[in-house]
Amino acid sequence: MTVQRQAACHCGQLRVRFEGEPDLVSSCHCLACQRRTGTLFASNAFFRRDQVVGIDGEHRTWQRAGESGQVLTFHFCPTCGSTVFWEREHAPDVLTVAVGAFADPAFPPPVRTVWTEAMHGWLPFPETIPRHPKNPP
Repeated sequence: MTVQRQAACHCGQLRVRFEGEPDLVSSCHCLACQRRTGTLFASNAFFRRDQVVGIDGEHRTWQRAGESGQVLTFHFCPTCGSTVFWEREHAPDVLTVAVGAFADPAFPPPVRTVWTEAMHGWLPFPETIPRHPKNPP
């Protein structure tokens, strides 16, 4: 049986549905993710675009250049402002989703954490998760 997952914004009007597990779950401590989430780090799930079953609801976009210089396009709800998913110019076949948008405590944990050079020193983070000062190659 194929796992089906649904991510949604805070008010529920923007939803994205997937079939299967994410290819990667990663946490990021970069300053841009801290600003985007309003917290100390972001947890991100990476799905292949062919896993997308549907995107429902109105959404707006905002773009910025990442550390690599590549453009990221964020899709957010115009009603509640939640960022639900984003696309990366250098990985057009991947949709990245904020793990919190799934509202599922059983969601797979991150297998790595990146941009730890910007990590808050007092933040306890599992030592068992591989750490990368920046993005790994």
